[in-house]
Amino acid sequence: MGRGQFRRVAERERRRIAFLLDGVETEALEGDTVLIAILTTRAHLRMAEFTEAPRAGFCLMGACQDCWVASADGRSLRACTTYVAEGMAIVTRR
Repeated sequence: MGRGQFRRVAERERRRIAFLLDGVETEALEGDTVLIAILTTRAHLRMAEFTEAPRAGFCLMGACQDCWVASADGRSLRACTTYVAEGMAIVTRR
């Protein structure tokens, strides 16, 4: 796993799941949300639409609008409440 903003300190033995993140093959652990999967890989979730500043989610419980990403087919996904699935393709740049 990469060196992201979040560091895994427990539960490292769960099954690994492959998914695509902005076209790059990446791994998460079964049971990870998309937000956790991305932030254990890199330092930010996405770039802000208007300022291009890095964003990492805000409330982490689905109440704000800060963690929206998309599936490769264009569906909007709330990264903090969507679980990563085998073969999922996530796009953070729109």
